[in-house]
Amino acid sequence: MSDHEARALTVPELTPPERVHVRRAAEGPSPGPVVYWMQQAQRARDNPALEHALALASRWDRPACVVVGLDARYPGASERSFVFMLEGLREVRDALAERGVGFACRAGAPDEVALAAARGAAVLVCDRGYLRHQRAWRARVAAEALCGVVEVEGEAVVPVEVASGKAEYMARTLRPKVQRLLERFVALPSPVAVAKRWPTDAAPPGEGSGLEAELDDPLALTRRLGVDGTAGSVSAYFHGGAAQAAAALRRLTDCVLDAYGDGRNQPQRDAVSYLGMHLHFGQVSPVRVLRAVTDAARDRDAATRSRDAFIEELVVRRELAINHAWFEPGYDRYDALPEWARKTLAKHAHDERERVYDPATLEAAETDDPYWNAAMLEMRATGYMHNYMRMYWGKRILAWSRDPEAAFDLTRTLNDRYFLDGRDPNSYAGVSWVYGRHDRPWPERPVFGTVRSMVAAGLRRKGDPDAYVAKVERRVAARSAVLDEDCG
Repeated sequence: MSDHEARALTVPELTPPERVHVRRAAEGPSPGPVVYWMQQAQRARDNPALEHALALASRWDRPACVVVGLDARYPGASERSFVFMLEGLREVRDALAERGVGFACRAGAPDEVALAAARGAAVLVCDRGYLRHQRAWRARVAAEALCGVVEVEGEAVVPVEVASGKAEYMARTLRPKVQRLLERFVALPSPVAVAKRWPTDAAPPGEGSGLEAELDDPLALTRRLGVDGTAGSVSAYFHGGAAQAAAALRRLTDCVLDAYGDGRNQPQRDAVSYLGMHLHFGQVSPVRVLRAVTDAARDRDAATRSRDAFIEELVVRRELAINHAWFEPGYDRYDALPEWARKTLAKHAHDERERVYDPATLEAAETDDPYWNAAMLEMRATGYMHNYMRMYWGKRILAWSRDPEAAFDLTRTLNDRYFLDGRDPNSYAGVSWVYGRHDRPWPERPVFGTVRSMVAAGLRRKGDPDAYVAKVERRVAARSAVLDEDCG
């Protein structure tokens, strides 16, 4: 790839070079419009890949369009995740129409939809995904497309390979690297004026009929596509989209931030952001969230004290998870756990368990532990679980399973099936953390060995889990996630 070919697809005045990866070089545009294949960053605002595509379209005096592939066979796809995603894409469709950008939503594997669109594109722009199938899609598109392909990374505050060139052992090894780089990457992309509006009577390049109009009824479209409906929809509790993400962010900055530092590990309270599900689908920029929290904390002492705790979660911990998915091929597999963790769990694999539950009993939330049952109920009913209870939930699965490998597989399976932010680097890192990843050895105990354990007595010592049980039961009975007025 020559420097000239690479420069033809970059816009350094708009997009930091570290966010841009030219996957297939081109000396200039092919015939046709600029196409942005949207997959990971499902938003029309603060989206570096979208603005990069619009800047190239302006440079070449071409119209621009967005294509999205909807695959009912996407790994772990469920009715709840699909409906949440389609609610967001409906907003994307409308926002792009206002800007004069074309939009097509087509049934099919994302890489197939992208390649079909690329056959009529001046250049194909894509965002970056971190999971193995997302990376495989982009590699295939870059190898087979007949036009230039450029990938723009916007879902990490600090681009993953800039933050570190290896799998980091734990948060303390990544933290100083990210903190040194934050100032370079906290700028949001400037909205690019659309020079040539998309013709209202034209369809973006590609194959198959568009599903854009059907986005008005996300549940009906989900069912028509044949998405697995076992887990059901959670729209009674949470809706997807940029507007809902913005409301959650306002709630965080205006109401929750003062209490976040002390309250985020109290599951009976609501001192949490509820942004994880929106970050998973790319409905809000992590940079937008970081800037909003930083601005809100400037003039409030309590918020300033909580700011660092939130940034630790948003940037250090979340990007440690991205690092894990990027550099560890087995990010979601038991055999990729640290050697010390696998050894100690194997040593204690035959320890007597206080009780053993089969997977069906666990999934039905029918254990003797009311705190664990409430966590499982919250997860199944709403697609969300308080983060502190996620740790307890996973640790108890390990304690109650016949062997650690089966426990890991069940933890990951339930994570993927029920959480709105499952199938995500952050949730896979969370599953692996239960079994020792990004942690250190602790005093040895039965079953756990030197992997950190959690017990019900610890919940009672540090919080009020009975109040958490009551909160979950109240919300499930009301079929509403209306949050406590005191926000924590």
